[in-house]
Amino acid sequence: MSPPSSFPGPEDHNLPIVCCYGIAWWKRRRIRSFLQRGTRLRFFRSRILALFYARRHKGALAIWASKVTAPFEKMAYKMGVPIVIIEDGFIRSLGLGSGFLPPCSIIADRQGAYVDPSRPSDLENLLAYKEISPALYSRAQDLICTLQERHISKYAASAMATIPLPHPENCHLILVPGQVAGDLSVIRGGGAITNNLDLLKAVRHHNPDAWIIYRPHPDVEAGHRSGALSDEITCRYADYIHRGGSITALLEEVDEVHTLTSLTGFEALLRGKKVTTYGAPFYAGWGLTTHRGPRLPRRGRQRDVIELVAISLILYPLYINPETNQLCEVEDLIACFDKTHLWEPTMAMLLRKRQGQLRYLLSRFSLVSLFRRV
Repeated sequence: MSPPSSFPGPEDHNLPIVCCYGIAWWKRRRIRSFLQRGTRLRFFRSRILALFYARRHKGALAIWASKVTAPFEKMAYKMGVPIVIIEDGFIRSLGLGSGFLPPCSIIADRQGAYVDPSRPSDLENLLAYKEISPALYSRAQDLICTLQERHISKYAASAMATIPLPHPENCHLILVPGQVAGDLSVIRGGGAITNNLDLLKAVRHHNPDAWIIYRPHPDVEAGHRSGALSDEITCRYADYIHRGGSITALLEEVDEVHTLTSLTGFEALLRGKKVTTYGAPFYAGWGLTTHRGPRLPRRGRQRDVIELVAISLILYPLYINPETNQLCEVEDLIACFDKTHLWEPTMAMLLRKRQGQLRYLLSRFSLVSLFRRV
C-alpha cells in the first residue's frame, strides 16, 4: 500500500512554527525550546491575533490539542495558516503535567490530534505506511528492554514495588485504569463510553468471574482533574481499588488490561500483557489488542509491538534534555531520569500540590455525602 500524497516524513517535525496559542504559562519556556527555530516564537492568548500573526509571517501556528475546535480549524484553513497540534509525549517526565512540571516530550502533529480516530494523524499514517529498517527495529527492541528494566512509564521511572495486591488464588486479574473526565482522548476516542463508571460496568459485563482491579488516574488522585468515583460505587463493579506504588510493577502482576483509551494499555503491550480496548486509542486496530471500541476503517495493517514502539516512541515525538534544554533522543531523556536534581519541584509545583490535595479531600467528601443521600 502506498502512503497518501500528504504523508509526512520525519523532517516535518521542523515545521516553520512562528507562534503558539493555548499554551499554559508554565509550559511556555519549554515549548519555546522544542519549537523555536531562529525567529523568536510568539505566544498568544487570542486565537485571532495568533492566526493573523502566523499569516503575516508566513508560518504555522502551534496549538495545544485541547484548544482545537472545528470553527478554529475552519478559520485557519480560510486564512491559509497551517495548524500544528501539540500534546504531551508518551514518555513525558518524572511528575505530572497537571502539577506544573513542564513536559520533556511533546507531539507536534500537522494532520490532527492522535487521540481523534475520526481523522488521520501523522502517527496513524506512520503506523499505516512506515517501513521499519533493521537498525531501527533493533533500537526499538533495546528501548523496550530499558523501559521494562527501569519501570519507565509516562510520568515515572522507578523500580519501587507496588502496593500489595490481595486477591483470591487462581483468579484472572484484570486491571482497569481510570481516566480524566473530559479528557480529549475520552471525548474524541471513547466511542459509546464516556466515563470511568460506564467502563467498569462494561468490563464487569464481559468478565463476570474476573478479579477486577481499578486504579484511579494520577491526575485525579492528585486533585488536579475531575473523574473521581466514590469507593462505594467503584466496588459495585471492581473487586479492589489500587492506589499508590508503581504502575509498571502492578502491570507485571495482572493478566490483562481493559481500558478505554489510556496509555496504560500501550505500556501493558510493551510488557507482553493482553489488552482490550473499549475506545479507540492510537495502539488499537493494528492487531495488538482485542478491540471492542468504534470501527477503525483506516487501520488494519498488522504491526508487532517492536514496530509500534519504533514509531510511537522513536520517530513520532520530540524530546528535550532537561539538563541542556536541547532537543535529544528518547534514550538521552531516559538517561536524565537518574539525575534527581533535574526534577526537584519549583515553588509553583509545591503550591499546586497543596492545592490538589485540598481539592481532592473536598471532592471525596462531596462524593461520600452524595452517595449517602442516594
